[in-house]
This record gives sequence, structure tokens and C-alpha cells, in this order.
Amino acid sequence: MKNVIELKRKLDNGDFIFTTELGAINGTLIEDSLTKAKDYIGLDAINVHDCPNANLRMNSVMAASILKRELGIETIPHFTCRDRSLLGTQADLLGAHALGIRSILATTGDAPQHGPYHGSKAVYNYNSYELIKLIDTMNSGKDANEVDIKGSTNFVIAATATPGATNMTVEIERMKKKIEMGADFFQTQPVYDLVKAREFLKEAKVLDKPILLGIMPLISLNLVKFINNKMPGVTVTDDIINQMEDGKKGLEIACELISELFEDISGIHIYGMGDVQTTNKIIEFTKSLNLKRRHVI
Repeated sequence: MKNVIELKRKLDNGDFIFTTELGAINGTLIEDSLTKAKDYIGLDAINVHDCPNANLRMNSVMAASILKRELGIETIPHFTCRDRSLLGTQADLLGAHALGIRSILATTGDAPQHGPYHGSKAVYNYNSYELIKLIDTMNSGKDANEVDIKGSTNFVIAATATPGATNMTVEIERMKKKIEMGADFFQTQPVYDLVKAREFLKEAKVLDKPILLGIMPLISLNLVKFINNKMPGVTVTDDIINQMEDGKKGLEIACELISELFEDISGIHIYGMGDVQTTNKIIEFTKSLNLKRRHVI
């Protein structure tokens, strides 16, 4: 297994980071996900969802622990505010650390009404800012009451950001608050609007934290419709839609976006939707940009 702080070392060194989302495990059979994940090339970490859209999936920490143990790659389980009390959260964080997890993505979590279990009740004992603060507090060897615990956790704390947010000023302030609470780096929602992405990166530069830009290759115009109708803060521009209608592939569009924004980001977070081959092609392309930059320097 790789050093448990490998991702932190790379972030601290300013290395260009590659992450993707394996998604959540449906049921008990994790073998298919393990087989698929073995084929990724060049990743620094794999994110594991926490019951996305309030659908039943394997516990993200448990799944991430198995993946890390079997594949030797850093994993980033999503950790939501939706399902845990303050006490339960602290217990789960201690358990995650004991299982070898060293990175956590703190997020609010989709409310139960988005899923099929309408009798399920959300907890939301705290918000995502408070969750980040709690993880940071446990990293210092204290619990939520500032009482010393035996030992301390050592989590790298990931947070989310939305480059396409309607109000950029508010979004940057949210990121600032997450940093104040203890966030170490950001993984963003997918970007398609080059102008807004540049504006976001320019504003976020003063935050001085690594930003992994979200890249999701468009596989069809139906996906475009879904994104524009169902994903707040993410908009596929008319220009890109026109390019796709003219036959341009989503992979090519994704690579062009990366080329334009490469110099201003610390890495990319690939929403590959399980397409290992396309994810690997994006990583290979981006690494070639890095080699070209080094050659110029």
C-alpha cells in the first residue's frame, strides 16, 4: 500500500493531481468495482460516494477502505451531514481513521426526498462548514467538546466548489469559510463555460488552496439536457452544444477545456461515469501538457 499521506505530500509539493469518482457500490458485490478500478492509470485518488441522491449504497468509508487495501491507491470517501448525529459522526471518523482512510470529502448530502425511502429522515445535526471544522478539530486530537481524545486523526480535508455558481462573490466567500474551518483543497463541479471558469479561477487564486477542476466528458446531447435541467450551478454552453451537434466528441471538448485552463489549476477531478478508458485518455492527455510545460521551462 502507498504511504497513507501520499496525497497530502503531493498537494503540499504542488504536484498536479488526478482524481476520479468510482461511484457508490450498489449491494454487497464490490468485486466488479475493484476489477474496474484496477484498470485506471495515473490516478492519485478515487472518490467514493455516500448514498448519492439518497439511494441505498454501501457505506462510503467501508467501500473506500476495501478499495485502498486491495488496490493500494488513496481513496476519498464522501462524508455527508445527512445521516449522522454529532456523536455518530465522531465515532465514524475515528473508525475511518482506524481503517486507514486519510482523506475525507465533507459535503451536505442529498436530502431523503430525492431518493426512494420517503420514510427516511435526515439528521443534518450540523452543516458542511461545521463538519469540516469537526474533522479539523479531531485532527488536533480533540472531540467536538474540545476534550482531548487518545491520539488524533490525520485527515486531508476536501471540500466542494461550484465554478458556475450564479453569484461568484458568494461562492468565493463560501470557499473562504471552508478554508477557515480547515479545508485543505477543493474538488469542483464540472465546468463547460470557459469564461466563467476563468473568472472563478482568477477570484479563487487569492485563496491559495489547490483546486481540482471538475471535468465531465459529454457522451450525448441527452446528457447535456440533463445537466442543464438538473445540475444547479453547471451549464453546458450553446457553443459546446453546437459543436456536439456538428459531431464533435465530448472527449475532445473536455481536452480543449483542460488545455485552456491547465496553467491555473492544481489538478482535475474527472467525472468519468464509470468509463475507465475515457478517464485514462484524459489523464494521458493532461500529463502530456505537463511534460510540454516542463520542456518549455
